[in-house]
Amino acid sequence: MNPNLPRTAAHPLGMSLSLPMTRRDALRVGLFSTAGMLLAERPAAAAAAAAPAAKPGSTPAIKPRARSVIQIFLWGGMSHNDTWDPKPDSGYEYMGEFAKAIPTNVDGIQIGELFPNLAKQADKYALIRSMTHRNNGHETAAYLMQTAHAPGERLAYPSVGAVFALFKSPTYKGLIPPYVVLTQPQGRFSEEGFLGPRLKPFATGGDPNAPRFEVEGVVSRGITDARQKARRKLLENMNTMGNAMAANPRVVASEEAKKQAYELILGEGKEVFDLSKEKPALRDRYGRHTFGQDCLAARRLVEAGVPYIVINYPGGWDTHSNHFATMRRQCPQLDQGLAMLLQDLQDHGLLESTIVWCCGEFGRGPKVDWQPPWNGGRNHYGNVFTSLVAGGGFKGGHIVGASDKRAEEVKDRPVYPPDLLGSIYALGGIDASAKLPHPMGTEARVLPASGEKVKSGGLLTEIM
Repeated sequence: MNPNLPRTAAHPLGMSLSLPMTRRDALRVGLFSTAGMLLAERPAAAAAAAAPAAKPGSTPAIKPRARSVIQIFLWGGMSHNDTWDPKPDSGYEYMGEFAKAIPTNVDGIQIGELFPNLAKQADKYALIRSMTHRNNGHETAAYLMQTAHAPGERLAYPSVGAVFALFKSPTYKGLIPPYVVLTQPQGRFSEEGFLGPRLKPFATGGDPNAPRFEVEGVVSRGITDARQKARRKLLENMNTMGNAMAANPRVVASEEAKKQAYELILGEGKEVFDLSKEKPALRDRYGRHTFGQDCLAARRLVEAGVPYIVINYPGGWDTHSNHFATMRRQCPQLDQGLAMLLQDLQDHGLLESTIVWCCGEFGRGPKVDWQPPWNGGRNHYGNVFTSLVAGGGFKGGHIVGASDKRAEEVKDRPVYPPDLLGSIYALGGIDASAKLPHPMGTEARVLPASGEKVKSGGLLTEIM
């Protein structure tokens, strides 16, 4: 699916570059020097100024509570009946190797046996066991789950993360971009949509579980802080034209942009992404694996006030084959990292102001495909699947909806993408009917109107 505007490189400070260069290359050739400079703008600031303000009174029954959102995207689609909607009585053909459900710390709620840590945290989250859209294509389902608009329309809508960045940027004061992806972009669709490259998420790259989390454009491989400062001093000494024109408004703006860039590299950005600041015991509790340290980095970004953070699960969940082996490896990591994230957010007093939502673009087939070449795999399944939501105004210890006895279809309370995203917007104080600034002036809104191409069952008021 192609966006209305071409994809281009995005600077951490929001600058769009049409040249095929890295962020370090841009700095190296003098992106922030005075001659021929492209002024760096805060991501989404210009677009947000053109957009109408959110209307806090548009959903009077729902009090906005969320300042930040952490989205854990289980791209590829995690099996629901192996994990958070177990059906232990459905038999080997459906449950395969994981036929056991375990109790949680909330009476009446059970989850899959591979999630003992989350079982102890069930009072902090709700499970939506009746998510549905009946779309089985990776790209189209991912677009649907993250925009709530029907795929294939003439407009390529922005993701929920880009919308949050758009509306939250005017009040967000940090230097770190307002929409951050840990660590690699997922690539199923262009998240910025028609809003353009200024709303493209900043993907950190690197590995937070490495001895040094090398964030693209912030933490440079092999370059010490002392060397970075020496480079800065050299550039200042050589900038004779800038010194001679110090009163020129464009030069003043250039110097301010340069100051912000170095603050990101040597100050706020470097500090936030430096996980060595955390106690080793806490890092161990998150798990010394990429996903666990992604979760810790996300908590630090929330502390810095970043509005929207996405963790694209490393490795993904597209388990057509080797399904049970993958689940045995990845579920314990997901369990450890996510459970610790919820606990740590609460310990820091951040859970009530931070939404955490976790799901893929769909689930996996409830019936195991034992035939070659899958040999015990599960295929794409959008008829019914499960999402986890926590914090930011969502009530923990609840189940929304239900699947049938084999987790094949929705039994009660179907929940569609606009219902989930609309609830997240409402808790974030974003008016779902607000207009989005389309570059050609085309009318576009945050969510489709009721009765349009995407179905809706209503906001999740039972857990808000």
